[in-house]
Amino acid sequence: MTDLPKLTDATLTLENRVATLTMNRHDLRNALTGSALIDDIVTTAEWVNICPDVSVLLLTGAGSAFSSGGNIKDMAERGGDFAGNVAEVENHYRRGIQRIPLALQNVEVPIIAAVNGPAIGAGFDLANMRDIRLASTKAKFGETFLNLGIIPGDGGAWFMQRLIGYQRAAELTLSGRVINAQQAKEYGLVLDVYEPDDLMAEASKMAQQFASQPPKATRLTKRLLKMAQRTELKDFLDLSACFQGMSHNEPEHLEAVLAFMEKMK
Repeated sequence: MTDLPKLTDATLTLENRVATLTMNRHDLRNALTGSALIDDIVTTAEWVNICPDVSVLLLTGAGSAFSSGGNIKDMAERGGDFAGNVAEVENHYRRGIQRIPLALQNVEVPIIAAVNGPAIGAGFDLANMRDIRLASTKAKFGETFLNLGIIPGDGGAWFMQRLIGYQRAAELTLSGRVINAQQAKEYGLVLDVYEPDDLMAEASKMAQQFASQPPKATRLTKRLLKMAQRTELKDFLDLSACFQGMSHNEPEHLEAVLAFMEKMK
């Protein structure tokens, strides 16, 4: 049986190659700062990469919110990650919330966000760091940093424009307005929208579909998708040829081919 990492403010399960991470600080609306959720998310990301029994990571929130982002109480009191002079706050960010995008960008399996409720500020950015986002009709999304007189310090300005283009990302960021789930789908921020009672079932169904694919080839494919965003075509094709050579020599490839041929009969 696979040993799960010990988490503080989140729960983690593993079933049929799908790891489900649930942020469990609904008393803070799953705020990422002022809780242990940063450590829990980073720990899970690192565990996924070394655990061969995981093919998909599914993230959601407990309670009514997906994540409210930064802890507003700490901001008002200049406490926690927001305490100190310029250099100290910078260090809090670099050693705190900025660990999340770096960790998630390196995850080798597909990541699905099941956005069960409001995803605001850094919570919105957290959803945008996933490969695929599915939303409840109760979900809301807002890049609301400017409303508080701060900037997206967690990488939000990097992620959103790569999802929906510079112009739309700039409008949402500069206005700080909050949009509903259907608008998020129209903008291309989420893939689909479901009724609250159906969200996790649909997210799990997608996760199981991904997890049913050959696991080693799935991880290589996820790595290729990420590398395609930052690699020139010639270098990318060379890498693809190398990964393909690896795939053709894996037992799971022959098993998949034989299963396909049997199905064709």
